Amino acid sequence: MNDLRHLLSSLVKAALMGDDHASVRWREEARRDHARIMADPAAVQSLKIDGMWTLAVADAEAPEFREAEGQVGFGFPALCPFTLPEITDPDFDIDAGVERIRKSASTG
Repeated sequence: MNDLRHLLSSLVKAALMGDDHASVRWREEARRDHARIMADPAAVQSLKIDGMWTLAVADAEAPEFREAEGQVGFGFPALCPFTLPEITDPDFDIDAGVERIRKSASTG
């Protein structure tokens, strides 16, 4: 799995988790993913973020995570709620990103 897909998947998992400890764990994973992207941002520039989003949502909705989920009701948008420049910005805020996903999932 590439770093962009893994970052998006970690953000979705953090947004989904009903347990705060699990959400914190996925936020930390997202921070590590983002740091890897920042080490080589050119590696993700040719990727299609909406395609990565679709794959990341599928990863996060895997059966092994369903029991721990519970924060939001699903109705994820088909398009990624972030642009590639936003997600590759060195100042990208993981916590704000999780909240944006929660809001987009809540409203569809």
